[in-house]
Amino acid sequence: MAPAPALVLIGAGKMGAALLGGWLAAGIAPGDIAVVEPQPSEALEKLAAEKGFALDGAPEPAQTLVLAIKPQMLDKAAPGLAPWLDSESLLISIVAGKTIANLSRRLPARSIVRAMPNTPAAIGRGITGAFANSHVTPAQRDRAQSLLSGVGAVEWVGSEQAIDAVTAVSGSGPAYVFLLVEALAQGGEALGLPPDLAMRLARATVEGSGELLRRAPDSSAETLRKNVTSPGGTTKAALDVLMAQDGLAALMARATAAAAKRAGELAG
Repeated sequence: MAPAPALVLIGAGKMGAALLGGWLAAGIAPGDIAVVEPQPSEALEKLAAEKGFALDGAPEPAQTLVLAIKPQMLDKAAPGLAPWLDSESLLISIVAGKTIANLSRRLPARSIVRAMPNTPAAIGRGITGAFANSHVTPAQRDRAQSLLSGVGAVEWVGSEQAIDAVTAVSGSGPAYVFLLVEALAQGGEALGLPPDLAMRLARATVEGSGELLRRAPDSSAETLRKNVTSPGGTTKAALDVLMAQDGLAALMARATAAAAKRAGELAG
């Protein structure tokens, strides 16, 4: 019988596939990886054939199992996942909302890292918030750090409750940015710009601003904002609206609170 794989990925949807791509790019041996995906895409099957990682296969306890399924699938999937784990396995869960206690009730792993990456992981520019329970050893935490950093930066938080806040800020955050692009383009349309031009201007503005932020790590967002804002100018006129008491900050506070609340409700 072949030895159990060192790394098992359960679920190869968008986030699971991003993680898999990051691991392969980082040089993890394909022979050390098994992917379990009930409905593998043609692209996944082709990648498995090309790279040589196992697709499905007979379950045996893995050194590390990364759980990347939808939260509503956990109850149904748990019995089939249990044979991939034992008390020595490290379980890394990116299942939104599902707590470590919830996972422990359903799966035999003791060492559990709960993580929340975001969709820029697909291009290696994600950021992941992570929390390790008390059973995770220093070596297992290093292993989790290495695997999660394959798709971007990793930030460790000191309490599991903070993962809901991470979900609200960075996990869901890309959608807020995309909505900003939509809204900015709509504002341009309202001022008479053709829709396609308004969208190109809005996209390029957000793309460039993000890159400027990335290239100026020692400058705060506040500093960069002030650098664009001349007293009495057009930007200041717009910011007077956005920074009003009921403006963007208040709206974003309500939005992130709603996301964090929903993350808690998904704990189930």
